[in-house]
This record gives sequence, C-alpha cells and structure tokens, in this order.
Amino acid sequence: MDFKEVRYFLQVARAGSFNRAARELNIAQPALSRQVRKLETSLGVDLFVRHGRGVRLTSAGSLLFEGAESIHHMVKRTTERIRAGGENLAGHVTFGVPPAAGLLIAPAAVESFRKEWPHVTLHVREGISSSLQEWLLDRRIDVGVMHNPPPVEGFEIRPVLAEQMVLIAPRKRGIGPPFPATTKSVRLRDIVDLPLIMPGAPHSNRRLLDQAAVQHGVSLRVTLEADSVVLTKAMVKRGLGYTVLTMAAVQDDVARGELYAYPIMRPPLTNSLSIVVLRDTKSSRFVGPLTRHLEKIMRDLVVEGTWQGAVIRR
Repeated sequence: MDFKEVRYFLQVARAGSFNRAARELNIAQPALSRQVRKLETSLGVDLFVRHGRGVRLTSAGSLLFEGAESIHHMVKRTTERIRAGGENLAGHVTFGVPPAAGLLIAPAAVESFRKEWPHVTLHVREGISSSLQEWLLDRRIDVGVMHNPPPVEGFEIRPVLAEQMVLIAPRKRGIGPPFPATTKSVRLRDIVDLPLIMPGAPHSNRRLLDQAAVQHGVSLRVTLEADSVVLTKAMVKRGLGYTVLTMAAVQDDVARGELYAYPIMRPPLTNSLSIVVLRDTKSSRFVGPLTRHLEKIMRDLVVEGTWQGAVIRR
C-alpha cells in the first residue's frame, strides 16, 4: 500500500468528491482517480460508491478511513517534529472538545496558544466525550477536553471544572414550562414524569443522569434519544420534550428568552470537565503547553463569569 495513494484516498473521503479533492490537492482529477483505483485493486475491494453528487465510503472504505486517518496524522506529526529539529519551534498538535463547551473553549485557546507558538499548526476536532476518548486512544488527538472521563489505563486526567446540570424546558410552544417562572431549582424527583429528550448511551450526560436516577431510586421517562446538543435544543424549543444539559450549553438561549433552565439541586447534579492526555505523550513538545493554555482559558472563563453554572475544581 503506497502512502501517497492512502493520502489521496483520505482527501477524497473527506471531500466526498473526486473533483473537489483534486482541486484541494492541486492535481488533475483523472490522475487522482487512477491512484485511488490502484489502491482499490491492491486491496481487492471497492472503497467508494459513486453517485451523482460525488462519492461515499463503502464498508471497506470506512474501515480503511479509520485506520488510515490515524496513521496519516501520526506520520505528519512525526515528520514535522523531525523537520523542526533544534530550536525551530514548529510542528503540529491536535485537541478535541465537546460541542457546547468547545464553543467557549476552542476560539480563546487557539488565540492564546498561537501567541506563544505562532509556527505550530493546530487541529481542533469536535465530538462527544466517548468519541474523544476513542480518538485519544487511537492517537487521532493529542489532548481531549472531556465530560466525566472514565479512569482508563494510560490516561492522565486533570479535572478543571464542575458544571451545574439544568432541566431545559420550552417557553411557548407545545408542552410549555413544567414549573412556575419563579421556580429557582428542582429536585430529581420533580422530573420523573416529564418526557425527556436525551442522548443515547454511552454519552456522558445520559450516563450521569442514569446513575443519579439509580442512586436515588427513581425512574425517568426518556421518550426520544438525540446525540446532538443543537438538535436536542431545537426539539425542546418546538415543545417535543424536555432535556437535561449543562448551563453552558443553553446560556445564550436562556438569555434570548427561548428556553427555561431549572438547576437540579436535590441532589445536586454536576458534571466534571477534565483535560485528558495519554501518559506516554506528555513528553511531546507541544502537549504540555497546549494543556496549560486550555486550563487557563477554562479557569478564566469561570472567573470572569462567561461560563455560567461552572465552578473551578480545587
């Protein structure tokens, strides 16, 4: 398997089109097609299904994509470290963030990190915490910001924040708010009869809520599963159900008057947010500086009041 063929395959897979990938690679489309066909011939399988709008991966192509992306990232990072050498502080580092918290963290962290390391290329990936855990183990990311990370062997976990979980309700449409507008907080028992829209397992929010329900002897009504925070909020706004999220995920929606948020205080339902790295990558030149910038940004956002419903872990 030729590495150039694999690189071209990855570009086509990401672009979803041979024409688009050829433009991005600055090569002729027929030449790109020949390279991918050579790879398919050597493997004895079709990697793409061609259709009118472009291409999509076959099951074999999806399998190759998962492994090849990890290998390509590792080769690229190693090559850049070799080229950097000596005192030339250039290179590449990748970090992953969860959707809602990532909107607060990533822009400020990138800006801060670039001021100190202007020649280092940053790659930011977004995913739920279970995906970030997998990507870290596969070395597709170097640093992960994760909700409630499990104590996986080889992980170094640094808790930074604890976030208050809140019940989210629509303001106007469909089922409407379940409590008076003057309600300051609710109990876990108060929400047992509400139709909830929650992510499926192993999403960290679902795991946290299920564990709390078991510990306090209640059963919750999850009537719809949705893994996307954006989609979940859209469905709550339409009055299709309620959900439980961190305040950071909805603070702008609440400020605009689009949703109600009721802190769950009895028992206090909190979500830990940690920075996670692999122990054997700590010596990588840029992992340490990146984690320091991420932690400082997260703490600063809490101190200045931008990150609502969060407190710094001591």
